[in-house]
Amino acid sequence: LEAMARDINPELQIRRFDSGVTPDRIDAFLDGADLFADGLDFFEIPIRRQIFARCAERGIPAVTAAPIGMGVGFLIFQPRGMHFEQYFRLEGQPENEQFLRFLLGLAPAGLRGSYLVDRARVDLAARQGPSTIAAIQLCAGVTAVAAVKLLLGRGDVKAAPWHHHYDAYRDRLVLSRLRFGNAGPLQRAKLGIARHQFGRRTAAAAPPRLQPAGPNSTIEEILDLGRWAPSGDNTQPWRFRILDDETVAVDLRRNATGGVYEYRGGEPTLLAAGMLIETLRVAATAWQRGMQWEETGEPDHPGLLLRFPPAPGALPDPLLSFLTLRSVDRRGYRRRRLSGAEKQALAVCLGEGPGDNSLVLEWHEGAGALRQFGRLNALATGIRLRAAEAFPIHQQVLDWTRVHSPDAIPVGAVGLPGPMLPLMRWSMRDWSRMRLLNRLGGAAATALLLDRWPARNSAAFFVISRKDPAPAGPARSAVLRAGGQVQRLWLTASRLGLALQPVTATLAFADHGASGAIFTADADLRAKAALLAQQFQAVTGRSPHDVLFVGRIGEARPRLPGARSTRLPLEALIADTAGSAPSPVP
Repeated sequence: LEAMARDINPELQIRRFDSGVTPDRIDAFLDGADLFADGLDFFEIPIRRQIFARCAERGIPAVTAAPIGMGVGFLIFQPRGMHFEQYFRLEGQPENEQFLRFLLGLAPAGLRGSYLVDRARVDLAARQGPSTIAAIQLCAGVTAVAAVKLLLGRGDVKAAPWHHHYDAYRDRLVLSRLRFGNAGPLQRAKLGIARHQFGRRTAAAAPPRLQPAGPNSTIEEILDLGRWAPSGDNTQPWRFRILDDETVAVDLRRNATGGVYEYRGGEPTLLAAGMLIETLRVAATAWQRGMQWEETGEPDHPGLLLRFPPAPGALPDPLLSFLTLRSVDRRGYRRRRLSGAEKQALAVCLGEGPGDNSLVLEWHEGAGALRQFGRLNALATGIRLRAAEAFPIHQQVLDWTRVHSPDAIPVGAVGLPGPMLPLMRWSMRDWSRMRLLNRLGGAAATALLLDRWPARNSAAFFVISRKDPAPAGPARSAVLRAGGQVQRLWLTASRLGLALQPVTATLAFADHGASGAIFTADADLRAKAALLAQQFQAVTGRSPHDVLFVGRIGEARPRLPGARSTRLPLEALIADTAGSAPSPVP
C-alpha cells in the first residue's frame, strides 16, 4: 500500500505501523492527524470504538464508510457533533449485539434486503457478511470526497446524526437524520426485529458445510464441474473412483430415496446417470479432453467406466457455461409460446439417429393442453401426499435450514408461498399430522399451488418418448444415451433463457398404474394410479411405458435467483481408489 501511494505521489510523508494500531499506540497513530478515515474491518469493534473516542477528545473529524451489498453506508463524526458512541450505543453490549447495532446504524434503510439472494450469508456470529468490490469502490469514493470537504472547509458536511446510504443496485440514496441514533424508537424497533431474526437463524444454524479442498488435477477439475448433473431429489447416486489421469470408474446405486418414484427397474436413476455422462463430456471440453464411456458392474449394482483422452485443438462445448446455471424452476413462467427456432434448437438435442437412440419430442400447447397437464399433475400430487410410503421420502429430501442445499431440496425451492411453509413444516413432522391436513384439504390446496397454477403459467409441456419402443422396454445403454440427450436439451433450454421443470411424479405414478405395481398398501391410491395412467395416455397419446421424460417449459420471468439445490463437494463424491464400495447416498 505504501508503494502504491508513493507511485501516485512520491512526495508523501508516510508513517507505518507494521504491528498494527493497538490501544497503547492510538495517540501515536493520531499524532498530527487532521482527519481519521476508518479502514478497519467491519468486525473490529473494540479498537474502532477507542479510536473514534480519542478522535473526539482530540478534535479530529472521523469518517466511516462500510460496503453494504452493492452500496455504501456512510457517517461523518465531527468533534462538536454527536459522537460515535452516542450514535451507535455499543457500551455494555455483548459482541453480537454490537455487530448488529453497528450494521443497523450504518444501513438503517435496509436497501440491500430486496436483492440479497442468500440471507444465510449474513452470519454476524461467524463474522461474515456479503459485500462487493463495487461497494468497496463506493466507500473509497465517498470517503475521498468527504476528506476534501473536511480538510479544505468547503461544501456542506452533514455529520452524525445525519446518515447516508447509497445503493447503486437500487439506484437510491437515503439521507436521514437519526436524532437519537440507535436509541431512537424506530431504530429500537428495527433492532428488535433484526435481533429476533438473527437469534432464530443462530438457533437453527445449518449443519457445518463441507468445505471443498479444491481439485488437484485435470481429472478432478472435470469431475468437479461434472458433479452438477441433475438427479432425482438431488441425491447424486454416484461415486467416483479415479483410476489414473484419464480414467474414472463410476459406481451407481438406485436412488436410495426413490421408493415409490422409481419404476421400470430403476430407470430414473439410469436417466440421471446418462445426464451425468453428458455433463462430464461437456465439462471435459474445457480442458481439451474427449470422453468415451462403457457400462460395467452387475445388474443390481451398475457402473460406468469413463475415459477422458486428450483432444488437442478441441473447442469448449457451447453449453459449457450453463452446467452450473441449469436448475429446476418450479415457479410460474411467462405464457408466451415457444418460437419455431426455440423448438428446433431443442429438438436437435434429441438426435435423429437410427434404432434405440432416436427419440420423439412432442409439444402440448394452448390453454386446454396446459389445463389437462395441470389436472394430471394434481392427481399425481394427491397420490404422493396420501401415500404413507412416500412420506419418509419427503421428510428426507426436504432441507429446512439451508437456502442452497448440497444434498437435498431446500423448502424455498419447492414452489409453495412463504406463508404456507410453517404449516408444511408442522405437517412433515409426523404422518398423523399429514393425514389430518389432507383430510382438511391440504393435498388439494397443495396441488392447486404446485400443479394447476404453474401449469397455466407455462409455454408448454413436452413429452419425450422412443420412436420404436421395444416390447420389453429399452436396454440399459439406450436409457443412458437418452439421459444424455435430455440433459443436452435441458442445457440448451437454459442457453435460450427458458426455465424447465421435470414432471417426474406424474410419470412415475402413471407407470405404476399402467403396470399394476403394488407401490402402496392403499388400494384406493392404486386405483387412482390406474386412472392416472388412463388419463395420461388420453392426454399424451402415449402409454406411460413408452415415455422417457415429461417436462414443463417456458420463458423464465426476470427475478432474483432464490433457493436451489447445489451439490456435494467433490471429495464427498470420490470413493477410495482401492475400489471400495461407494458410501451410502445421502
